[in-house]
Amino acid sequence: MALKDYLRRGAEYILKGVPIKNITASISLLAPNNQLYGKKIIITGGGRGLGYSMAKKFIAEGAQVIISGRNETTLQQAASQLNCKYLTLDINDIDNFNTFIEKADKIFNGINCLVNNAGISLHEGNIRNVTETQFDNQIKTNLKGGYFLSQSFIKYIESKNIANSNILFISSERGIYVDDLPYGMTKAAINSFIQGLAYRVISSGIRVNAIAPGITASDMTGYKADENLYCNCNTNKRIYLPEEVAEIASFLLSDISKCLVGQILVCNEGKSINAAWK
Repeated sequence: MALKDYLRRGAEYILKGVPIKNITASISLLAPNNQLYGKKIIITGGGRGLGYSMAKKFIAEGAQVIISGRNETTLQQAASQLNCKYLTLDINDIDNFNTFIEKADKIFNGINCLVNNAGISLHEGNIRNVTETQFDNQIKTNLKGGYFLSQSFIKYIESKNIANSNILFISSERGIYVDDLPYGMTKAAINSFIQGLAYRVISSGIRVNAIAPGITASDMTGYKADENLYCNCNTNKRIYLPEEVAEIASFLLSDISKCLVGQILVCNEGKSINAAWK
């Protein structure tokens, strides 16, 4: 978390008082039952955070997984812990996407699922603080990278005539609201893209869906799963855990959810519902 975010949080504590509640999470996880057996999955941004938790869940459910990211050291450590494969990938290196897909294909002799998880948020506060570089970096990483990696994946699936494949995007609840920051704008664009793409490629046997989590413990949000999860801005007054989001991701990639296409599952306990009595 950036220094300004710590300062902002500190200022809030001074004005409103330090949270008196120390909240931890008690969540329920499905016992593994091989619901992803036969799935061969690429996860971008898979070396840590939500990407890591999804990889762990998918592997437990019988999937073969390749995690990807820019930092090879992080990937090596994560792959060793998870007992999975890894490939380095800069999500901004669009010219390398076809080669990346080919490498993944050779590792498992076929790939049938892509999870577009890589993303950044620079927490600028409002439009007055956004620089052109910050704007461009978030557009490239959050939107452009996933767009063109999906394009490469779709071309690969169609050229190999692979049936029953999936693209899953990790969006955000921020994409449900109006916003003046690049992060929220990219997520809103992704939500539109997901539904348009889903309708476009379902005839090729490719299902496209998304998860839009609320604030979840990760390096990007600055919250740690083993610390105080109190958050007054969430419906349940706590930060969500990556493991509970991973459960939803596993469901969406499984054949159990075959009837779901173009869906954006907002995981924030109804916080973004525009109820008249809010």
